[in-house]
Amino acid sequence: MGSIFKPKMPSLPPPPPAPEPPSEEISPEEKERIAKEQARVRRNRKGKRSTILTGPMGIQESKEEQLESLLGKK
Repeated sequence: MGSIFKPKMPSLPPPPPAPEPPSEEISPEEKERIAKEQARVRRNRKGKRSTILTGPMGIQESKEEQLESLLGKK
């Protein structure tokens, strides 16, 4: 009895056509821009890492840097 009162589902529309694949040819200007961007990212990553003083093993300073002098830490 439930199927008498339910509306029938309409058929689905056909799927849209697939988009054209992008061209695999990259211009020299685009290659240069990508190389500069990757170099900038590597440079920034390296710069930030050098400022971090701790690592997975804790503080990474030598014994001499931990010693105190008469005026405070060296």
